[in-house]
Amino acid sequence: MKPPLLLIGQGSHDDSGSAEFGRFVHRLRCRLDQTAAAVSGGYISKARPRLSDSIASLVAHGHHRMVALPLSLTGDTRIGVDIPAAMAREQERHPMLTCDYGRPLGSDPRVLALLAERLADAAAEVASLRLVPAAAGPFDDEPERIEIGETAVVLVGDGSTSPASNADVHRVSRLFWETHAHEYMTVETAFVSLTPPGVPGGIERCRRLGAKRVIVVPYLLFAGGVLDRVWAQAMAYAAGHPDLDVRCADVIGDCEGLADVVIERYEEALSGIAW
Repeated sequence: MKPPLLLIGQGSHDDSGSAEFGRFVHRLRCRLDQTAAAVSGGYISKARPRLSDSIASLVAHGHHRMVALPLSLTGDTRIGVDIPAAMAREQERHPMLTCDYGRPLGSDPRVLALLAERLADAAAEVASLRLVPAAAGPFDDEPERIEIGETAVVLVGDGSTSPASNADVHRVSRLFWETHAHEYMTVETAFVSLTPPGVPGGIERCRRLGAKRVIVVPYLLFAGGVLDRVWAQAMAYAAGHPDLDVRCADVIGDCEGLADVVIERYEEALSGIAW
């Protein structure tokens, strides 16, 4: 039997994000059930299920070797320190436990492809906005057509106190523009918190470059409080700039494409494990 896959999240006080995390764990459980590999998931702190409870359950079912995979899009130093520290505590509780680590998801080409799908959905699903005339006048004219070259993208990361982690998001923005969004005017980078530029700053830069439409693409795995903040910041900016068509894409989310990447990371880690 293959060692179980243990998905590890950082954790936040966010029930909606935890629910989507749970649905993704269930998706992987169904996918890997055919290979007799157990799947579990837990958070280091704040949210449930707790990592310690998930590991205790796996150990109780006779698993003493597992593959731990951080569900992270960046090399955040918090995750790089917190996960090994948390696993070391678990190994003290369960002396027979051994663990191998899968690579973070990072800028995998399939992750970028999923971002491109979210961008395309946001570009297509909402009709172009048009200006409301200052004086009374006819409203039956055709709305202004906005070309893709007049549309800019703002890729929004969570934000970190780690310069290296923030640099990862800038790197992904460049990769995303070159591989999937080169027809757009530009792909700018912004952050929800902790480091500039914020979402309004990213949109403002696009406006100053001459964009008529800006699509905000969250560089986030799951919906939740962080996504709500992205949308709130974008819509607050849009309310003060009615001449600019601002749209917001969805997160990557629980989907088969994301599961494919995780399973590949799992299989990579297994290459050095005998079972």
